Amino acid sequence: MAGNKSFINRKLHSLLGVFPVGLFLTQHLVINHFATRGPEAFNEAAHFMENLPFRYFLEIFLIFIPLLYHAIYGIYIAFQAKNNVTNYGFFRNWMFVWQRITGVILVIFIAWHVWETRLAYALYDTPVDYNMMAAILSSTPMVIFYIVGVVAATFHFANGLWSFAVSWGIAVSPRSQKIVTYVTLGAFVALTVIGIRSILAFI
Repeated sequence: MAGNKSFINRKLHSLLGVFPVGLFLTQHLVINHFATRGPEAFNEAAHFMENLPFRYFLEIFLIFIPLLYHAIYGIYIAFQAKNNVTNYGFFRNWMFVWQRITGVILVIFIAWHVWETRLAYALYDTPVDYNMMAAILSSTPMVIFYIVGVVAATFHFANGLWSFAVSWGIAVSPRSQKIVTYVTLGAFVALTVIGIRSILAFI
């Protein structure tokens, strides 16, 4: 019985990491990338998202609850995992370790980011706009912190896509797994470039 519960939890954890959490990450990075076109373009994109119908329902049930479950169960997995990189230095073993490390980094980064943006808006009525992000990224340590957070997020999502494809039977053969490796590597590079360009646009 416990084995079945663990299997279901891991499947759900994997699924939520892609749908909807991974999709939200991609959308969030794309919206932020409007900053490369200037403050007005970013503010227009951000305000469009803020004015979506049923916004709070969507945020709670399609973002925050799935994200909380994915994060909490992910931390449990991270501290239960038995890493064997020192004995078996294969590529996938390293990916396994970095998936856990980036997961822990993301818990810290996302908590801080939500506090600085969504909670600041809710508690102090601070507008979530270009000026807010420019103020947050006005110091070098914070720029470094955000770059590390974005790279951790894009790696965690891209590598999680590979795990999702394998665990859900999409990529079973060695050849298909190799193809998925290249696809997810491409996704990691593309999303990382988008994320870092967005950060630099606020400086």
